[in-house]
Amino acid sequence: MDIINIYDNSNNLYYIGGIVRDKLLGVESFDVDITYVGNAIDYCSKFGKVIQINPDFGTIRVDIDGHIVDFASTRSEIYPHKGHLPVVTKIGCSLKEDALRRDFTVNALAMNVSTDEIVDYTGGMEDLKHKKLRVLHDQSFIDDPTRIIRGLKFRVRFGFELEEHTRKLQESYLSNINYDMSYKRLKKELIETFNLNSQKAFELFINEGIYKLISPENFVLPDVNIEQLIKKYPVKNVWLVYVGLLPDLSKIELTKEERKIIEDFRAAGDLKTDFDIYKTFENFAPESILLYSIVKNKVAASRYFEILKDIKISVTGDDLLNLGIKPSPKYQEIFDYILKEKLTNPTLTREAELELVKKMRI
Repeated sequence: MDIINIYDNSNNLYYIGGIVRDKLLGVESFDVDITYVGNAIDYCSKFGKVIQINPDFGTIRVDIDGHIVDFASTRSEIYPHKGHLPVVTKIGCSLKEDALRRDFTVNALAMNVSTDEIVDYTGGMEDLKHKKLRVLHDQSFIDDPTRIIRGLKFRVRFGFELEEHTRKLQESYLSNINYDMSYKRLKKELIETFNLNSQKAFELFINEGIYKLISPENFVLPDVNIEQLIKKYPVKNVWLVYVGLLPDLSKIELTKEERKIIEDFRAAGDLKTDFDIYKTFENFAPESILLYSIVKNKVAASRYFEILKDIKISVTGDDLLNLGIKPSPKYQEIFDYILKEKLTNPTLTREAELELVKKMRI
């Protein structure tokens, strides 16, 4: 980032984490982390207009000639409460100490902003070459179980494999899970992982027992290619079509919208007629319909998406009022009758619908 070099003469600014990994892999990076070896708040505030400061984590956001840049101080951390947020023990530690608090060796690489020199304290370059994910210490998953989901995400995005000892550590943790963990952080990783819409990710998630971080009950992989289903019928909350299949989501804090998606599909019964399908699905989110398709009845779901959902009746309440029918529960009975007829004959015109209403009154 050349604009920073104009203001920095210290040679103590480093890209670190995902941006270095992605640059070396030749792929687009989703985020940019710049770390200052020392106290970033004190040093980087001179670069431009300070927008935001977080003293607890030593981070600062600065507007540099119209460019919004986030800087972090090097810091060391400990996990006094396993599975929850770490506690910062030192702001302005060495670059090595900062690298050693990270999740995997391939994410602990640093690159000097001015010189492009790569700094590798953990063997990350070698693991990147062989596409291996290796944790930095044996307590890594115990400290932060969300790293298991994060590892799954990297395996799918980049074609990485777990290094053998790391795999054993994952298996060991999943056989004795500490459910007192930060599910807010876990949910964030689930969203990022399954929004990739990868059938492989879901198969690994189930077959390796990673799902037990959320739902302890045994779960069998459904015989459906969910990735292809979502490509055919796109949805907003891709991740929820995968995770929503688990029998127990009580540990994850769902939004009102997310809860409704799950509750709707679970409550829907056996749908045999087009009218039943239409009336059930018309107020469902597409995610609920896909979940219903996977678990209960794929024919009903595909029929709704491909044929029924665009069928609409033309008759309105004003039409009924003009025909002398006073507002009452009778209205819904009339609308349902017209809908049944139109589902049978989608070419039914507005005039034909009105004639049906008139016949109902005879």
